[in-house]
Amino acid sequence: MHRPPSFLLFLVAAAASRLVPAAAGDDNGDWSKGTATFYGGGDASGTMGGACGYGNLYWSGYGTDTAALSSPLFDDGASCGQCFKVTCDADASQWCLKGRSVTVTATNLCPPNYAVSGDDGGWCNPPRRHFDMAQPAWLQIAQYKGGIVPVLYQRTPCVKQGGVRFTMAGSNYFVLVLISNVAGTGSVKAVWVKGSSTDRMPMSRNWGANWQSLSGLAGQALTFGVTNTDGKTIVIPGVVPAWWKFGQSFTSGVQFSD
Repeated sequence: MHRPPSFLLFLVAAAASRLVPAAAGDDNGDWSKGTATFYGGGDASGTMGGACGYGNLYWSGYGTDTAALSSPLFDDGASCGQCFKVTCDADASQWCLKGRSVTVTATNLCPPNYAVSGDDGGWCNPPRRHFDMAQPAWLQIAQYKGGIVPVLYQRTPCVKQGGVRFTMAGSNYFVLVLISNVAGTGSVKAVWVKGSSTDRMPMSRNWGANWQSLSGLAGQALTFGVTNTDGKTIVIPGVVPAWWKFGQSFTSGVQFSD
């Protein structure tokens, strides 16, 4: 049966659309091009710690689906906790596992290596947008012997169990708070703290996901206001009790929604 040209064009467009990964919550709905390698060993033990400050990623709930980001993606720590859906670009590499994707959380910085070219070992050199993924995550989208592969990626909402977590560090006159287990955007834009005996005051980013206050807050119950990178704010009254000690973590019953 004869089909008009417009109908045939519709069929071609529909077939092509099935070749593009479905949107996954990116700010503009588009996929971006980048590259990916892996590090940390088969059990991801070599990925613990990192520039976001999450420490033991098994204990903190981030697991092995994580990545160190090149500096254009890391954004001086503002991207810590963000989640990215990553798929290997099978049209550009024979090492891809076609049709597979993985969602990784940004937990570390992949620093530049200016001693080598960005096209020959300096994979994290600016302006490259690169994911140095934990090996278990990378093997979900590519073959081990590929080494480095082209990828397509986009932001996607983070799914977390339980509430936002606060880990206390510092000294009597300097409080450093690691804010982790953040759902939704995964990343934090601004924080304020109010003690039971002090007024509300803004905190500043010290490094990664660590926020600081230069006031003495020891011995006070602490309320936090946390604003994510979508501009949503949650207030968590008294999440840190007055008897808190440095090194302790407190998980709230409050979480960001999508």
